[in-house]
Amino acid sequence: MLELDDVSRSVGGETHISDVSLTLARGSLNVLLGPTLAGKTSLMRLMAGLDQPTAGRIRMDGADVTGVPVRRRNVAMVYQQFINYPAMTVYENIASPMHLKGIGKAEIDAAVRRAATLLKLEPYLDRTPLNLSGGQQQRTAIARALVKNADLVLLDEPLANLDYKLREELREELPRIFAQTGAIFVYATTEPHEALLLGGTTITLSQGRVTQVGPTADVYRRPADLLTARTFSDPPLNVLSLEKRGGVFASTSGFRVAVPQRFAALQDGPWQIGIRPHALRPWSGRPEATRLKGRVVLSEVTGSQSFLHVDWDETRLVALLRGVHRVEAGDPIELEFEPDDMLVFSPDGRAAQACASTPLAA
Repeated sequence: MLELDDVSRSVGGETHISDVSLTLARGSLNVLLGPTLAGKTSLMRLMAGLDQPTAGRIRMDGADVTGVPVRRRNVAMVYQQFINYPAMTVYENIASPMHLKGIGKAEIDAAVRRAATLLKLEPYLDRTPLNLSGGQQQRTAIARALVKNADLVLLDEPLANLDYKLREELREELPRIFAQTGAIFVYATTEPHEALLLGGTTITLSQGRVTQVGPTADVYRRPADLLTARTFSDPPLNVLSLEKRGGVFASTSGFRVAVPQRFAALQDGPWQIGIRPHALRPWSGRPEATRLKGRVVLSEVTGSQSFLHVDWDETRLVALLRGVHRVEAGDPIELEFEPDDMLVFSPDGRAAQACASTPLAA
């Protein structure tokens, strides 16, 4: 078990990590999710022992390792860049950490071939990294981390430099691979989609602070605050500033949306309404849906999806629609969403579920 207790790190008066407390169990997959400069790499370096905290303690299986350098810890790291030994074969690259430990030849061979099978590298064991594709090189780096039999495996955006097809393939395989080891895995990513595919536990980060920790699906469906909801939304979350008046949320221009039953106890007054881009759809005329009338600012078609940037009621919205929608800048457009798809936050950004029992001043 890896435990971080109120860990902080400052460099030159600038805070990189602030008051982070986490408990990561053996055999767990933990996703660090946040935008660039959120603190993901800084936090992983503290976990590994590459950097030391300026405050707080770090424990591994109950032992205090706060001041223990990385060379004295059983840690493996995989980076965004492919880091392999170019003069060695794939086999030798994978085996290298075991050779350093003085492990016997037969045990090394068994471990290398087991890792190669997991990562589908058997046909390439006699090749050197320069004769591999990018995906095969990254598989080699991951295999080397696995055979190290580390207590803690840190993966810092390991798929970012791969093409789309390879990323999708490895995203599907990695949870299966992780499940077959007893290590603690920590995987850093900027992509909400990747976090959802990997599952496990997600830790959302913003400006060096942890905003929420929990099962990935729960953090996505029930963000604790607006900051977490924004972190877990790509394209960006749409946020409408509305006022609750009895059974409706309303804008100053007259837009109205029914308050879902689970929010009925909220106090009247201002609230922030979050709508994910994929929750917006072309207007169908269904009475249970809420209609938004706007004007297209920009239309982007990517494969089987269309991104529409729409001006609505002095607010810029983004809709992610299935299929190809041929619209031009300046065209009027009608969209809809289900009231039950709304995320509701107080003016200071707290999730409404946490506020329902504590009325806020209007």
